[in-house]
Amino acid sequence: MSELLDSVRREIRLRHYSIRTEHSYVDWVYRYILFHHKRHPAEMGAPEITAFLSYLATDLNVAASTQNQACCALVFLYKHVLEKDLPEFGEIVRAKRPKRLPVVLSAEETASVLSGLDGLHRLMGDMLYGTGMRIVELIRMRVKDIDFDRRMIIVRDGKGQKDRVAVLPSELVPELKEHLEKVRALHEKDLASGFGTVHLPFALARKYPNANKEWGWKYVFPASRLSVDPRSGIRQRHHVYESVLQKALKQATHASGVVKPVRAHTMRHSFATHLLEAGHDIRTVQKLLGHKDVRTTMIYTHVMQDGVCGIKSPLARVRLIQQQHQTAQGDAPPTSVAPASQQVCTEPASIAGETVGDNPADDRAVISKHARQARAKMGLWRPVVLMKRLGYAAVWALAFFSAGDRQP
Repeated sequence: MSELLDSVRREIRLRHYSIRTEHSYVDWVYRYILFHHKRHPAEMGAPEITAFLSYLATDLNVAASTQNQACCALVFLYKHVLEKDLPEFGEIVRAKRPKRLPVVLSAEETASVLSGLDGLHRLMGDMLYGTGMRIVELIRMRVKDIDFDRRMIIVRDGKGQKDRVAVLPSELVPELKEHLEKVRALHEKDLASGFGTVHLPFALARKYPNANKEWGWKYVFPASRLSVDPRSGIRQRHHVYESVLQKALKQATHASGVVKPVRAHTMRHSFATHLLEAGHDIRTVQKLLGHKDVRTTMIYTHVMQDGVCGIKSPLARVRLIQQQHQTAQGDAPPTSVAPASQQVCTEPASIAGETVGDNPADDRAVISKHARQARAKMGLWRPVVLMKRLGYAAVWALAFFSAGDRQP
C-alpha cells in the first residue's frame, strides 16, 4: 500500500498540485482501500467506487463537497496512477448540496469587526476586505506581487491555478510599506543566520538556484517561527497559517457584538456585495473575484441592501396608512363603538314634528297615528288592496262577456 500512496504523491507533485491537495487525495485513497478490506485498487473498478461514495453519503452523512472531493481523488488514482479507464459509474447516492446565501456584513458591521483587530491582524483583515482576496491567496502573497505604482496586486496561482489582478486600496499603502520594512529586516536576519531561503513554486528552485534568497520572493506575511518544508525538508520561514487570522476575526466579532457568523471569507462576500451596491458592473466584480462563471458572482445580487431584485415589502404601505390615520386622529386614544343593538339613545326622538318622550302610552299613540297615515297614502298601490280590486274587475268583465254571448 505504501508504494501505491507514494505513486499518488509523485503524480500529484508532477502536476504541481498544492500540498493540501496532496494530503487530501492520499487520505481518500487510503480510506478507499480500507473500506474494501485492503484490496488493491487495480482489482476494483466502478462498482467499488460507487459503493464507497454511496457509503460516504448514507452512513457518514458527509457534505456534497466532501463526497465530490473523494470522487476526484479516486478518478485521479485510476486515471493518472493506475492508468485505467473507468466505465460510467452506477447510481451513486449523492449527498444533498444545500443552497445557502453568503453571509454579508453591512458597512457598519465591517467597521466594527475590523476595529477589533490590531497589529498584523488589523492589516491582514483590511487587506481581505479591501482587495476581496481569499485568505489562502493573501497569506501566499509574495513581495514581488505588489505593484504600488499601479495600485494593484497580482494574485498568482489562484483557485484553479489561474492568475488575476486585485485592487490595492490606496488607504493601505502607507501601512503596507511600513510592514514590509519590518519584514525586510527579518529577512536580513534570517540570511545572516543561514535560514534565509523560501519555498519556490514548481521547478523554479532548480531553474534559478539563488532565487529562494531574493527579497522579491519573500512572503508578505511570514510566520513568526522557522519550520521544515514537508517536501524539500529544508528549514526555512514559511507564511503565517490561516488559523492565526481566523481566530483573531472570531475574537474581534465577539467583542464587536456582531451576531453574524464571521469568517475570513465573509470579508470577500462583503467586498463583492458592497461593490455591486455602489453601482459597479457585475463583470468587473467577476474579474476582481476571479470567478469563471458570472452566475457565481450573481449570487451576491440576492443579498444586496435594496432587497431581492429591489422588491419592497407591502408592509411599508400599511405602515404609511397607519401613520396617516394616527395623524388625522391626533394623539387621542381610539374610542370603541358599541354595536347598534347595544347603543343607548340619550336624547328624545321625533316623528313628523311630534316628540316621542318618556310616556310609553303617548308614544304608541303617536306611532299608530302616523302608521295609519302612511297606509292611507299608499292607497290603490297597497299590495292587498290592489289584488282585491283587480279581482273584482276580473269578475265583472267575465260576467259582461258571458251575458253578451247569451243574446240571440
